[in-house]
Amino acid sequence: MASSYDTLRVRLIQVRERPAVIQEEQYTFLERCELRPDQLLITNALSEPLSEELLDDVDAVMIGGAGAYSVTNTYDWTQSLVDLVQACYDRHTPLFGSCWGHQFIARAFGGTVVQDLTRAEMGTHSVELTDAGHTDPLFCDFPSRFPAQMGHQDRVSVLPPNGVELARNDTAPHQAFRIDHRPIYGTQFHSELDAECERQRIVTYREFYTEVLESDEAFEATLASLRDTPEVDSLLSTFLRRFAIPSD
Repeated sequence: MASSYDTLRVRLIQVRERPAVIQEEQYTFLERCELRPDQLLITNALSEPLSEELLDDVDAVMIGGAGAYSVTNTYDWTQSLVDLVQACYDRHTPLFGSCWGHQFIARAFGGTVVQDLTRAEMGTHSVELTDAGHTDPLFCDFPSRFPAQMGHQDRVSVLPPNGVELARNDTAPHQAFRIDHRPIYGTQFHSELDAECERQRIVTYREFYTEVLESDEAFEATLASLRDTPEVDSLLSTFLRRFAIPSD
C-alpha cells in the first residue's frame, strides 16, 4: 500500500482501439484521480496480456469504457479480465469500474448485463442514493440526490449475489454498487467525466450513439442537459484516498 497520495500507483485497464479515445480516457482518469502521469500505469486488454501479476506493483485498479465492446458479448480476453477482477477481490486490491467497467465487474461476480436502448442515458441525469449508499464509506458524504454524467446503452439488470446497490434512478437501477465489504465499486455513470469532457465526447463521437442521438432534437436536448457534477468529480480521488493509502 502506498505511504502517501504522492507515492500512489494506479493501473488503468483500457478496452480501446482508437488512439484519440485512448488518450482522452487516460487524461480524464488522471484528472479525476488527481494523479501525475507517472502514477498511472496503462494496460490495454485488447493488445496486452492480462494476469494477476499486473496487481503486484499497484495500489488500486481502474477499469474504464470500451466503445464497441459490449459486456453482453464474450471475447478472447474476457475470461482473463474476469480472473483479474476476481484476483482484486482475493487480494483486497481496491478496484473501481466506470460505465463499461461497472458492467464488467457485475458480470465477473455473477451479475447480469443487458443491452436496453429503451433505458439508454446520455447527458447529465440525476441519481439517488439507496439506504446502503447513505452509510457507505465512499458515498456517505453525498447528498441524497446528485447529478452525474451518463453515456450508456448497456446496463446491469441484476446485481451479483454479493453486490450491494448504492445508487439508482428510474431509468436504470444499479447506478452504483459495491461488492461485499471489499473496496470494489462500480458506477454506471461516468465518474471520470466532468461536464466539459462529456460535451466534447458527445460532439466528437456522436456517430457511435446513433440509436440514442439519431435526431438533431435529441442531440441538442442532450447537450442542453449537461451541468456540473461536483460530487462525482471528486469520487475517484476520494476512492483512492479512502481505500488505497493508510488512514491517519
